[in-house]
Amino acid sequence: MTTNGTTFREPLIFDIGGEGRTGFALPALDVPDTDLADVLGGGNIRDSVPGFPRVSEVEVVRHFHRLSKWNYCIENGLYPLGSCTMKHNPRINEVLARLPGFVESHPLRPTSAAQGNLELLHHLSGLLAEITGLDAVTLHPCAGSHGELTGMMLVKKHFDTLGEKRKTVLIPDSAHGTNPATSAMSGMRVVELKSDSRGNVDLEALRAECDDTLAGLMLTNPNTLGLFDEHVSEVAEIVHQAGGLVYGDGANMNALLGIVRPGDLGIDILHYNLHKTFSTPHGGGGPGSGPVGVAPHLVDFLPAPVVAVVEEGDDEQAPLFGFETPVKTIGRVKAFNGHFGMMVRAFTYMRMHGEEGLRQIAEYAVLNANYLLARLRDSYHVPYDRICMHEFVAEGRWPEIADIRALDISKRLMDYGIHPPTNYFPLIVHESLMIEPTETESKQSLDAFADAMIKIAQEAQREPELLHNAPISTPVGRLDEVKAARDLVLRCAVDSES
Repeated sequence: MTTNGTTFREPLIFDIGGEGRTGFALPALDVPDTDLADVLGGGNIRDSVPGFPRVSEVEVVRHFHRLSKWNYCIENGLYPLGSCTMKHNPRINEVLARLPGFVESHPLRPTSAAQGNLELLHHLSGLLAEITGLDAVTLHPCAGSHGELTGMMLVKKHFDTLGEKRKTVLIPDSAHGTNPATSAMSGMRVVELKSDSRGNVDLEALRAECDDTLAGLMLTNPNTLGLFDEHVSEVAEIVHQAGGLVYGDGANMNALLGIVRPGDLGIDILHYNLHKTFSTPHGGGGPGSGPVGVAPHLVDFLPAPVVAVVEEGDDEQAPLFGFETPVKTIGRVKAFNGHFGMMVRAFTYMRMHGEEGLRQIAEYAVLNANYLLARLRDSYHVPYDRICMHEFVAEGRWPEIADIRALDISKRLMDYGIHPPTNYFPLIVHESLMIEPTETESKQSLDAFADAMIKIAQEAQREPELLHNAPISTPVGRLDEVKAARDLVLRCAVDSES
């Protein structure tokens, strides 16, 4: 084992330990011994595993602990992933989510023994509806993409109920990539809409596609360029006049909190990302949370069950919470009520901030993004250069330097100890770098990022090989990512004598 500064160059676990070492010791049996061959059959049992690592408990613990140090997380520093909203997760959220009455509550317990849990869900739904100007919310979906799928199921059920066979879904080229995927999975016909020169939905292109086959439009606003659509109300009106519904991708709600309510703009359906806007942890496969809000004409289609007040209280008795089934429900989309722990965290976050605090979140997120934009626009080309919302997109290339790409810039950032921004998305910007600092970063943190980006731009001019060889200081250098994608090695082949 060697180190590079404080970073361990960790070997494979197969190269640690030796013969005779073991990570456990079992006491002698005090029950009759049973031969596994009698239970499983002799052909299913082997005496040894060739190459199996023989390590002690402390070696196993140290190995995986050292590997964990290689992970980058929000506790390490700035995480400027565009459209991900990688903000700080306040620790008070964790404290309350771990209260015994929450963390030890079984979802199958009777409603009479879960009144606190149900009350929290009911109030959270109300807060989410109020924030977006929508009428009701389902908390079932367990991710933003799952929320999108739920939304498209609502769209289909709405038109099925009306007896209309509408199959076209319009999706701007500045939308999130899950939007066309969700629509296609729902059996819809996907039509892409081009953006205009200012990054808005092209209104003429929109009008040209609005016919009697239109089911709806999936609108990301602010879009993945980090821009608020300047014609959003007109966009919604055009779709509604054609008989369609407007789905709002709420992944970028961090820019809108307390400032604008999507429901007031004509949005019929919207999903929230609790693991983005409302600070619940995300990454590593989950758990996420993607509640969906709807306008009044879609409430009857919400997934079942819905938490509701089933018996009004009075001065002496609190209201009784239980479940109701919407009359035209699409059915279940998730067991129970989604990821309850995430909802406790989000509810805590909302109540801790209050109305003014939630508005400040959006104001500071927009301020931080525009500050970075102002610092970087002289070093990087910004194709849609106007006041942004919570993020912006720059190009990771220069016309005079033919062989520098966004990937080179991102890899070089790692040598400065900074996580790269989102690469190559949105697709409508060549060599795109989508940068979102969030509201929880200080000016010092933003300046460190901007300084590093400016230095990298200078290095690209003077020493492009630095970028081509980056990262240099990390435990693992530049990987052949194409080979990794095409030649998967999911299991280490170990020689039997090693």
